[in-house]
Amino acid sequence: MPPERSPRELLQGQLAATLPHAPDLVLVTDLDGTLLGGSDPWRRRFYGWLQAERQRVLHVFCTGRDLASVARLLREERELGLGSPHLVIGDVGSTVACGHTLEPLPLATDPIEARWAGLPERLLPLLARIPGIAAQPVTAQRRLAYLIDPAELDHDQLAEIEAHGVDCLVSDNRYLDVLPAGVNKGSTLLDLLDWLEVDHARVVTAGDTLNDLAMFETGLQSVMVGNAEAGLLAALPRLPRTYRARGHGCEGIVEGLHHFGFGHLFEAVF
Repeated sequence: MPPERSPRELLQGQLAATLPHAPDLVLVTDLDGTLLGGSDPWRRRFYGWLQAERQRVLHVFCTGRDLASVARLLREERELGLGSPHLVIGDVGSTVACGHTLEPLPLATDPIEARWAGLPERLLPLLARIPGIAAQPVTAQRRLAYLIDPAELDHDQLAEIEAHGVDCLVSDNRYLDVLPAGVNKGSTLLDLLDWLEVDHARVVTAGDTLNDLAMFETGLQSVMVGNAEAGLLAALPRLPRTYRARGHGCEGIVEGLHHFGFGHLFEAVF
């Protein structure tokens, strides 16, 4: 009888590229406003460093974007040097994919799919009656995505939607995501770290909007970049392991990594 495979081996078996064996850092970054934020010179240097250190730094995109949008982004930002991550958490935590192929990983997504089954059919007619929201033109998986008009949206009606077994997440005062209850960037990240079998002391997350709050609430070392939205800043007093950076976007990520003791990985780059 063959030996039982470890969680990491099971995960690796669904990936097209080999993960770093023992990374010094697992860096988990939001995209818009975070990894895509900051000046072009800062972004170019940071992206170049990520590519050069792929064997020491395991990089995870953790984003509200769907996989099609991530694919477009990688094409658009190639000129600045942004390369594929090792892994992608997309759709605000409801999708996990290989960073090389952007193919979803059944190991991580199947349990979320099971929790989502039947919910769209039940919720779509109810959401259609709520003023102040309009469906986003995205190919979202295991979530419903909307744009909101803050002046019209009645948050009490969202509470009624949540009674059907979902969470309604508003971020940047522009976006509404309806997700299976308990599924978010933070919960999916913690599950993924279990599969990766990495020491949490080697993990740093970074973000700028309220859909990143769930990452910060995991208790992992986290960086709130300087351009964070006001709603996220308001949560800072209850996030003892979150560092508030002054720098925006990539500059803020680098500042936070220095704060958490990972400056040695930069050598003379920053």
